[in-house]
Amino acid sequence: MANQLGLPDGLAEYIRESSLREDTILRELRERTSDLPAVSAMQVMPEEGQLLTLLAGLTPARRILEIGTFTGYSTLCLARALAPGGQLITCDIAGSWPRIGADYWARAGVDGQIDVRIGYATDTLKAIIADEGPGGFDLVFIDADKQSYPDYYEMALTLLGDRGLIVVDNTLFFGRVADPDARDEETAAIRAFNNLVRDDPRVEMSLVPMADGITLIRRKHPSNSD
Repeated sequence: MANQLGLPDGLAEYIRESSLREDTILRELRERTSDLPAVSAMQVMPEEGQLLTLLAGLTPARRILEIGTFTGYSTLCLARALAPGGQLITCDIAGSWPRIGADYWARAGVDGQIDVRIGYATDTLKAIIADEGPGGFDLVFIDADKQSYPDYYEMALTLLGDRGLIVVDNTLFFGRVADPDARDEETAAIRAFNNLVRDDPRVEMSLVPMADGITLIRRKHPSNSD
């Protein structure tokens, strides 16, 4: 799990104590994921999960698309905010990670609203576009392989409804985006993605310095155009 960037430990702990409402099911799933030390940094912070629930509820979201399930913590946060009768489609390259979250989804009573699609996310998104056409989702959460972010972004814009919201995780990438000596492929990919969104005239956006960097994006409407 990435820590909150740029905050002293004491202040980060105060924010958590003052605002976090993580219940038993979410906490147990987070703790289960923390037992996977090699990949536990892929877990979203609980504060970020709480923000996802809030954003999905504000949309309000009847259909949510999640790109990158991992062990399903963010999946659970998003599914809980679905409007009555809503659906969440979540994509992952491996079925082993979502299977960890499945028991927790069932305990929370949202498993019937979650549709897990296993395979390359680009193939899954292309299939959804071909089967359903554009504009079917109210919120898209992107948290998967960084080099593919531009492709996910373009397809998310296609799938997004008129008033929908795209949320992109890890856009500060452990702070390495600001380090000129960080030249690895993933950091370079996030820098390029951030520039792409910043310069995209089709959207409104804000990179929020929370968790590992969260970028909020929505399509620009005529009344908001330059």
